Amino acid sequence: MDFRLYCILFSCSVFAITSLVYGLKFLKRRNPLVGFEWLALGISGVNVIVFLLTGSKVSGEVMHFLDGFSRGFGLPIVAVIGLMEVTGMRRLSIAQDIMLIVAAIVGAVILVFADFLNGVRPYFYVVMWTWLSAYLVYFIVKLLEIEETFHALSMLVTLLSSLAIACIYDFYKIPGDESNAILNFPFLALLTWAYFVVSIYYAYCALERGALRHGSLVRA
Repeated sequence: MDFRLYCILFSCSVFAITSLVYGLKFLKRRNPLVGFEWLALGISGVNVIVFLLTGSKVSGEVMHFLDGFSRGFGLPIVAVIGLMEVTGMRRLSIAQDIMLIVAAIVGAVILVFADFLNGVRPYFYVVMWTWLSAYLVYFIVKLLEIEETFHALSMLVTLLSSLAIACIYDFYKIPGDESNAILNFPFLALLTWAYFVVSIYYAYCALERGALRHGSLVRA
């Protein structure tokens, strides 16, 4: 293996571990929607590692589907609704959580595997990530309202870096991408997403503390 592949495996390992760990943390905080999506990201990362090391077609298909699921529905819909719990929305029931996740999975199956969507799929991903970014702006505003400046700045970095990755994902090839060990898309994207899942968790905790102080968080 060349040094570039080692770097990508490192970044993917960081991404997979952080996603799985913080997915479990969200589940412990009784937020199954964000927890489920973070675990989906972690499983995707594990399959990327397996694919890179073995060339497994099964792992390749799994990571391809989970990538489409997270970009199209998991992050911009499932995770956003989960995060809304600390920005003013009442928590959904377990039945509603399950229905939302099932609907997102069905939507992802159609999105990823329907050939007639090949032309519009990349644009759909960007539109959905733009919606996610718009919500993260609101998330940052809520952090500033409770004077959580550090987490607001961390989320601003999260917002800008993840939006940049989303925009270049299908539309721009980084010069030297296939040979540069550091300045290549997989390495940069995986570390960006690893930071994304960690930053959002701690910002969520900050907002949760603020909501509990003001009595605005409704527990099921």
